[in-house]
Amino acid sequence: MSTASSTSSAEPASAEPSGTGAPSAEAGRQGRLGAVVDRFAPALGAYAVVKATGLAVLLLLLSHTGDFLRKEPGRGGGAQPWDVLGTWDGVWYQRIAENGYHPQLVPLHGFPLATYYENSAAFFPLYPWLMRLVGAVTGLGPYGSGIAVSVVASFVAAAGVFAVAERLGGFRAGVIAAVIWGLFPGSGVEWAVYSDSLFVAISAWACYCVMTHRWLAAGLLAFAAGLNRPTAAALIAAVSISALVALVRRTDGVARPLTAMLITPWGLVWYVGWVGYRMGDWGGYFKLQRGAWNRYFDWGASTSRTFLDVITGHWDFWQSNPAPDLIAVALLMLLPALLVLLLRIRPPLVLVVYTLLTVFTALSSNQIFGNISRYLLPAFPLFIGLAVALRRVKVPTLLGLCAMPTLAAGWYAGYALFELGIP
Repeated sequence: MSTASSTSSAEPASAEPSGTGAPSAEAGRQGRLGAVVDRFAPALGAYAVVKATGLAVLLLLLSHTGDFLRKEPGRGGGAQPWDVLGTWDGVWYQRIAENGYHPQLVPLHGFPLATYYENSAAFFPLYPWLMRLVGAVTGLGPYGSGIAVSVVASFVAAAGVFAVAERLGGFRAGVIAAVIWGLFPGSGVEWAVYSDSLFVAISAWACYCVMTHRWLAAGLLAFAAGLNRPTAAALIAAVSISALVALVRRTDGVARPLTAMLITPWGLVWYVGWVGYRMGDWGGYFKLQRGAWNRYFDWGASTSRTFLDVITGHWDFWQSNPAPDLIAVALLMLLPALLVLLLRIRPPLVLVVYTLLTVFTALSSNQIFGNISRYLLPAFPLFIGLAVALRRVKVPTLLGLCAMPTLAAGWYAGYALFELGIP
């Protein structure tokens, strides 16, 4: 009796693991997914709130003025207020997504600044490639697919900013940094047909991968960044220098850092080389940027000169836009403090190199001065130093501090950029 009883009680016990193995694995996966959701949801939720509020304010301002109805398409005009989000550079990206590239250097005569016709080859291919892919899958047109890619990429970027800031300053600093990413001057392009959100998404996660010693992923992301924007040179340098230091110190072996170094530059090199090959001039990309778009490296001469013109009231320079120009001046005055706050927390080398080179690139090129707010948007580590400084502030106080910028962002980061300036 006792033997039978022990046998019968033993059978269920031996059979139980095989019956519950799959559910346990499923429960483990659900648990990991739940942990990811719990980790990122507050930051992404807060980011969504500030972005949606800013967009609503932008659309209200556009509807109030109606200026977009009186402008030509591609220069801020359209049938609906939200059409402005696909203008300026957005027009070029939509053309590339629809028709591809036709790189060429066509001489232009009779204009004092330009020597070549503007050409779509100035815009890097990763973003329009994704637009075309999304359009093929969803049936959306170029505008809709561009907005979709940007919005999704902006959340990936916010998650990356959060992840980097969390490692340096904790959970609350991560959430605050994600919010600042949505409120920073120039952030109006995050939900527009622009490649900025995609670039910051790649850059933030590349830096995070370096910080967590995932060298192959960091190298691949830097490679992808090189297909997205020419300013990816800052990220490529940051990842490569960090990999070189790890290689010299033997902290992560040899193969992984070395592989990352070998991978990083080829996206940028390939596209610039391809454009030059198609133009029949290996320096064709740079000639196009200078001769058609008036963009070139000048060691900050243009930025310094225009800064002085703005603060002295001499708005008679090329492409002057008073509201965006004043925002740019305010941001430049704030920039040293943001750098001090960042360096104060002793960030890893990859963030220091990336930030300094991004800032240097933005300020050392001849460009539209009012766009400095947009050109500094990829320097996301600047948000982290400020976020760490604010992490001890109580939640009600933080909400009060963010309330007005959340509403005002629809103007200074949206309306001023697209309607009062040239993004």
